[in-house]
Order: sequence, then C-alpha cells, then structure tokens
Amino acid sequence: MEISGCAPIEEAGERDLTFVANARYARLLKECRAGAVIVGLDVDAHGRNVLRARNPQAAFARALALFDARPRPSPGVHRTAAIAATASIGAGSHVGAYAVIGDEVSIGGGAIIHPHVTIYPRVRIGDRFVAHAGCVVREDVIIGDDVTLQPGAVIGADGFGYLPQPGQLPVPIPQIGTVEIADHAEVGANTTIDRAAVGSTRIGRGVKLDNLVQVAHGCQIGDGTMLAAQTGLAGSTRIGRDVLAGGQVGFAGHLRIGDRVQIAAQSGIPSDVPAGVVVAGTPSMDIGLWRRCMVALRRLPEILVRLRVVEDRLRLDGEPTDGDED
Repeated sequence: MEISGCAPIEEAGERDLTFVANARYARLLKECRAGAVIVGLDVDAHGRNVLRARNPQAAFARALALFDARPRPSPGVHRTAAIAATASIGAGSHVGAYAVIGDEVSIGGGAIIHPHVTIYPRVRIGDRFVAHAGCVVREDVIIGDDVTLQPGAVIGADGFGYLPQPGQLPVPIPQIGTVEIADHAEVGANTTIDRAAVGSTRIGRGVKLDNLVQVAHGCQIGDGTMLAAQTGLAGSTRIGRDVLAGGQVGFAGHLRIGDRVQIAAQSGIPSDVPAGVVVAGTPSMDIGLWRRCMVALRRLPEILVRLRVVEDRLRLDGEPTDGDED
C-alpha cells in the first residue's frame, strides 16, 4: 500500500503511518484508521497492516525523517547580510537576511545561518552548523560540527558574576572565559549558555537542551545528557554523561551530578547526586522514598483528624499532652 504521511494514532487516516510504543495505547488499535502501524514484536495488531520493530518509537522517528519536507535554504549570501572581510565561511553555506558575522569568525562548510543571526568576532564553528533566526553567539565561543541553535538561543553571554558590597553597588566580576559546544549538540529556543568567568562553560557531544534552559557560567554538561524545558543550572554545576532531567529542574551551584542520573520534573537539586540513581522532589530524594512521601502527603488531612481524636481521648483520660489545643 502507499503511505503519504505520518500522524498520531488518534488522527491517522487510511494513507498515514502511525505507531504504538506504549501498552496504554494498544487499545486504540481496534478503532485506528491508519493505513499501517509500527508496533512491537509481540503486540496484537487486531488485523491492522503492521511493521514490527524492536523499538517502534525509534522506527517511527526514521519514518518521519523520510517525510521531512521542510524547506532548506539554497547556498548563498543574502544582499543585506553583513560579513566582515576577515571572516571565513565554508563552501555550500547559506547566510540569511540581516545576519551579522564579525571579524575573524571561522565557519565550516554547509552552514545555514538564518535571518538576524549575530555572530561576534573570533568565533570558531565546525561544519553543518545551523543557527535559526535571532540567535546570538558571543565572542571567542567554540562550536563543533553538526550543532543546531534554535531561534533566540544566546551562547556566551556574560555570566551572573557580581560581588555583593553591603551598602554599596555590587562589584561586577569580568566574565573573560568562553563557551565550548561539542559535536552534535542542539540548543533549544531562547536557551542561554553563559560564558565562564575564567576557563570555559562546556557542553558535551550530543547534548540536547530544550527551550528556555539556563546554563550558568562555568558549568559542564557531559556527553549525551538531555535537559527538558525551563531547567536551570547555577554556576559551576557539573553534570555527567547520559543524564536525563525533566522540565523545571533546578540545580544549586557547585554540584556534581553523576553519570546516568534521572531526575523527575520540577525537582530541586541542592546537593551532589551519585551516578545511576533516580531522584525526585524538592529537596531531591530517591524516587521510591519520594513516592511514599507523596502518598503520605495526600493522607495528611485524614491523619491530622485522627491525631486530634487521639489527643481528645488522652485529655479525657487525664493524661498530659504536648502543644496547644485547637
């Protein structure tokens, strides 16, 4: 059969491909109208046309790539772009309208620089760089190959460095370091990665940062780590490899987070976390303990009522009690 597109299982039509990766959605196969479905090796397809895969979601991602028809700009430089005479841009690159590229910038081949991108002097960027509209890359930043910046990302802004002076204005601490981003990293829309006061803020190979993530000065993020939207890292936090953090996670400064740690959304991380654990809550704790605490929290009103009943009985028995009476 001919497939013309991909769609969610609830919306897929007779010429669409969809997938089921979670057992909770397998029940939808009975009413699904999709032309074909990617499912696991042992899923009951209820008579549907299927493609079976060990990892249906990964297979569906490959299918989406086949249907990715988003326009790709042709090589060339828009007439309104401002490129310094000392800048170097590799073959096959596109520079969009009103982009600004400063002195001594070096950009590899196959780059796509969308409108209104600003790249400060002495920046070094590898091949196949993509910077969407409105991105800013500050001076002396180093970026590897196959790095993508989504719209509004700011790389290398000054870190939040001030010395408090009681009764006086805070003293600014010059942020003279830089940012280094390794190959295959992606930075979400309006995400900010601050330059270090000294040395470098480092983003590892294959790191994926969602929208509105804040990486403060001097932080280091290990290879393969993924941080969801609105996550914030205070200064000098060091995150290991293959860490997964949900949305709105907050890291206190000067922390060490081990490899393969998983962190639930909206958790607060006040101290170091050893490798390989799963944590949740504020302050963070082992996720098993956190779940038990959440169950107890929901029962707290009932427990308080029962406690008052016990206290009343003790008073009637003439035994002493602590605390004030309600």
